[in-house]
Amino acid sequence: MADQPDQMQPPGDQHRMHPRPDCGEDSYVGHGRLEGRAALVTGADSGIGRAVAIAYAREGADVVISYLEEHEDAEDTARLVREAGRTAVVVSGDLSEREHCRELVATTVEQLGRLDVLVVNAAFQMSHDTIEEVPDEEWEHTWRTNVSSLFYLVKDALPHMGEGGSIIGSSSVNSDMPSPTLAPYAATKAAIANLCASYAQLLGPRGIRVNSVAPGPVWTPLIPSTLPPDAVAEFGQDTPLGRAGEPAELAPVYVLLASDEGSYVSGARIAVTGGTPVL
Repeated sequence: MADQPDQMQPPGDQHRMHPRPDCGEDSYVGHGRLEGRAALVTGADSGIGRAVAIAYAREGADVVISYLEEHEDAEDTARLVREAGRTAVVVSGDLSEREHCRELVATTVEQLGRLDVLVVNAAFQMSHDTIEEVPDEEWEHTWRTNVSSLFYLVKDALPHMGEGGSIIGSSSVNSDMPSPTLAPYAATKAAIANLCASYAQLLGPRGIRVNSVAPGPVWTPLIPSTLPPDAVAEFGQDTPLGRAGEPAELAPVYVLLASDEGSYVSGARIAVTGGTPVL
C-alpha cells in the first residue's frame, strides 16, 4: 500500500484512495442466485458493503444502499446496481441513531415492497495507543454504530422478513484476535459474532438464517481514515497470504449466505482473513 493517500477523515472517500479498492466493478459475474429478492445493505457506499451491493444486484436482487452522509461514492454504487438492471435506493443517515434504523427498514419495505436479506456491515473504528486516549463519547458511539444498529435493524426487519430470509452481520478477525489499539472496535466485533449466533438459534424456527462474516485486513476507506500512516503502509502484510484483501474477495461469501445455496448455513462465523485462523 505504498502509494496510499494522505490521511482522510472518517468514514473516508473511496474515490480518493490509491490504489482504488476493487469492489468487483469490472469482475463480478452474477448467476441469478438472488433473483427477485430485496436486500438492505448498510455501509454500501464503499468497501465491503459496496462489493456486496454490486454482487447482489448482479445476482438479481434490488438493493437499498445505506450510508452515513451525502457522498458521490454512494451514487456511484447506485449507478452500478442500476446498470445491472436492478432497483437501487440510496438512504443516508446515522445508524447510531435509533430512529434512523427504524426509518431505514420502513423505507426499504416501502420502496422495494419486501425485505429478504439484511446485511449489517457499516462500522466505526479509531486507533488509540492507550485506554486513556479513548473519549467516553467515542466508546459510546462505537457501540451504538456497530452493535446497537444490528439489534435495532434486526428487530425492525423481523415483521417484514419471512421464511427463507437471511441476516448477515460483519464481524472481524478482531472478534477472535483483538488488536489492542482497536479495543472498542474489537469488542464490538466479538459482540456482533455472539449476537448473530444467538439470533440464529432464536430465528431458526421461523426459517430465517443468521450468520456473520469475519474479514481480516481488507483495503477499504476505513483504513486510511482511521489508522496511522505506518499501519496503513504495512496493512495486511502480516497475514499468511502476505497482503490485504480486496472487497471483491468478500462478496461471494455474502452471496452464499444470502442465497439458497447456503440453506443449511446458520449460526456460522465465516473467516475471510488471508489465512489467519478464527476459532
